[in-house]
Amino acid sequence: MQDRDTDDLNTLLRVLPMEVAEAVRQQDDGVDLLEVVLDLGRVPEARFLNNEVSLDDREVTRSEIDYVVDRVSDFTTDNRAGIERTLHRISAIRNRRGDIVGLTLRVGRAVYGTIDIIRDLLESGTNILLLGKPGVGKTTLLREAARVLAEQKRVVVVDTSNEIGGDGDIPHPAIGRARRMQVPAPEYQHEVMIEAVENHMPEVIIIDEIGREAEAMAARTIAERGVQLVGTAHGQTMENLLQNPTLADLVGGIQAVTLSDEEARRRGTQKTVLERKAPPTFDVLVEIKDRQHLVVHHDVAASVDALLRGRSRPPEIRYRDDSGQVKIEQPATSPQLRPEESPLRPAAVVEVPPQQRELRVYAYGVGKNRLRQAAQNLHLPVDMTEMIQNADAVLTLKNYYRRRPQPITDAEKQGVPIYVLRSNTVSQMESVLADIFGLDVAELDPMSIAMRETEEAIQMVLQGQKAVDLSPRSSYIRRLQHQMAREANLVSHSYGKDPRRHVRIFGTQRQAEPGVRS
Repeated sequence: MQDRDTDDLNTLLRVLPMEVAEAVRQQDDGVDLLEVVLDLGRVPEARFLNNEVSLDDREVTRSEIDYVVDRVSDFTTDNRAGIERTLHRISAIRNRRGDIVGLTLRVGRAVYGTIDIIRDLLESGTNILLLGKPGVGKTTLLREAARVLAEQKRVVVVDTSNEIGGDGDIPHPAIGRARRMQVPAPEYQHEVMIEAVENHMPEVIIIDEIGREAEAMAARTIAERGVQLVGTAHGQTMENLLQNPTLADLVGGIQAVTLSDEEARRRGTQKTVLERKAPPTFDVLVEIKDRQHLVVHHDVAASVDALLRGRSRPPEIRYRDDSGQVKIEQPATSPQLRPEESPLRPAAVVEVPPQQRELRVYAYGVGKNRLRQAAQNLHLPVDMTEMIQNADAVLTLKNYYRRRPQPITDAEKQGVPIYVLRSNTVSQMESVLADIFGLDVAELDPMSIAMRETEEAIQMVLQGQKAVDLSPRSSYIRRLQHQMAREANLVSHSYGKDPRRHVRIFGTQRQAEPGVRS
């Protein structure tokens, strides 16, 4: 269980105007408070974990902005300030003349006991990159990692904005025995990273917010010197990082490679393909979905290679249950389904001649654009045909198959394999194509497939369908599917028993809670 240290919250409230501070106290006890926003000419707001609340009907005045500025440390070139010996961060918005017209006061907390969810990764000595959107808890986890690692190793924290070790010359006790090097300006972060290695003989370097190309290169240099790296970057998934030209080098980078004709034919791809440029700087990548749920890629190099080939290695999923215990779900394997349970119903096995390498599909009642998208996602050579006699396989939906229309009966007479899909979604089509081409379905990313299937189901019910059944998933993925349905203001329920338990999304609109912005 987590033990939060919130003793410094009153220090933050003391720098606020009295009316605003009192309004914050009335709204919440401070446990779920994320930040307070003061913008000139607008009403003050408090942002909590699940909603935002207006603190006053009166607009913020310039004197109130100045009141706060006078009570915090000096703002640096990155427009950030702090309160000495605390973890709180104050960020400024300036007008064109350089005057401060807005403030964001972020609550900084030392949360103890959070690191056990990745403690085994830290103690393995591998380089770890924490990836997540702003406010998801990357810095909190990084701070706790510094404290735990410093109990056994020499740890140096490169603290660009004083978020890890707090404001002032004496670091906050939350980083334990770790040493802290402050950075005079964000553009010098990469220089301080190299200086830390050359001057202070660390065994571990902790870096927050790697965001520039120079910092990515400095991180690679440090990793090659045998120093363990633990860092953070903004992003939500590994795919996001690969598409970011500034930070792609952290996971090996991408380069275009021209294949020989023979190799291109062997792979069944175009002659020009994307491949990983270099070994990744970080061995392990952790996607922080929220404070209680993580997705772990244990082998970044293999995961990047799989992505660039149109596949995904299923990641490990870690989360805390309702009792606070850490649960680990290993990468899903493809279960052996009974024929009546399978979303696909092949009438025969498709033999694709090696010299042909192209699958001719007759699509009956199936979205052809979606089928093309599924083939493109898996980098498979698929061609649509309008003639049954030219088809290697027939794809159709369950309701069409039951009616036995003429094209289906013709296909059965000619012995053309028929695959029956449960729903007209890209994820279902990817599964059948993987099955036809003999791909290991376990290598497809179950998280991405489940999220895409949920998005498609939401669109289907919004367009008028009464309900859509999703494929059976793990409890953690079902929880995310319910969350996506709630965000779309739709009703969803789980049905069945594991391992066949699944989510059904209804076309019924949820009633929004009055007075709450979520």
